[in-house]
Amino acid sequence: MLLGLEWYWWLMIAAVVIISIPFKVKLMKWWSRQQKEKEDNRKDKWGGEE
Repeated sequence: MLLGLEWYWWLMIAAVVIISIPFKVKLMKWWSRQQKEKEDNRKDKWGGEE
């Protein structure tokens, strides 16, 4: 028992972390793309870089 949790709870926590990593990567790529599009639209709107 580590920190008062049984082994199967640690197994479940590890599974959730492993499953969530690809979703986090996908979210970070999406967020980066959205920020880049927003910045590009701002530059195009005013006709040049600031």
